[in-house]
Amino acid sequence: MKVGLDVMGGDNAPLSTIEGAILARKEMSTEDTIVLIGDQPTIEHYFEEHSINSDGFEIIHSSEVIGMAEHPTKALKQKPNSSISIGFHLLRKGSISAFSSSGNTGAVLVGGIYSVGPIEGIMRPATAGVAARLDGGYNILLDVGTNPDAKPDVLEQFGLLGKIYAETVFKIKSPKVGLLNIGEEEGKGNLVTKAAYQLMKDSTDYNFIGNVEGRDIFGNKADVIVCDGFTGNTLLKQMESFFYIIKKRNVNDEYFEKLNYENYGGTPVLGIKAPVLIGHGISNKIAIKNMILHSFEVAKADMPKEIEKALFNNREK
Repeated sequence: MKVGLDVMGGDNAPLSTIEGAILARKEMSTEDTIVLIGDQPTIEHYFEEHSINSDGFEIIHSSEVIGMAEHPTKALKQKPNSSISIGFHLLRKGSISAFSSSGNTGAVLVGGIYSVGPIEGIMRPATAGVAARLDGGYNILLDVGTNPDAKPDVLEQFGLLGKIYAETVFKIKSPKVGLLNIGEEEGKGNLVTKAAYQLMKDSTDYNFIGNVEGRDIFGNKADVIVCDGFTGNTLLKQMESFFYIIKKRNVNDEYFEKLNYENYGGTPVLGIKAPVLIGHGISNKIAIKNMILHSFEVAKADMPKEIEKALFNNREK
């Protein structure tokens, strides 16, 4: 299997992305390949300078870079030879099985939705994050930024996307799906969450266990927690801040280490026709390594096919 990496994306690129790819290569099967998409002379010079074995790598040259502050849609149109544009071209053709980038988030989302395309029946693709549980497991949180204003029917469908992600990648059987709200009672919340609750309660697509609160994010009440992208993104960044505060106060604790974004690297965009992962803009080599390894996990789980199957079964009912 081949997965593509945007070597030019991120605040610390290309050094962090090249070093992260080399670290990932050491933990991968010899049958798998990392396709490095970026400035070829720079990549080859690093390999030569550090005597890196190029086995398991493929280099695709890109002559342009989409900056972190550029307008996503304009940049993709104006820079067809950028690492992000080429990555999506390869993904759409099937030359790679997954594409990951820590570059311009908007460009990656736009490329995923309009270049690769959403799965038929998906109202809005979502990005999923994880929260480390106190019992050693992980909760899946979605959406974490793609849809700041999600409608009730979209939230209901996020429950299905989260369920499939939990089952195929995290191997959780019959995951419990909860709706993030300001109280456990059915009548709690704003107009959107109240309406979403009724839709999720009537769904036969997943095991809906009702509302969950902010205090349940790190517990085991639910395996999948559904919310809009505004709330999810705020929670994700708050978790990151917890980690930095703990480290700054010189507290060493195994659990709090799990809040380090480096451990996860990137988060997948769920609901499009091929695996796309978005990394943190400040990703270092450890985060890049884990994003690449996770892209293999997501690709091998063949989530788009599982999502298509679930949507087809819904239409047949």
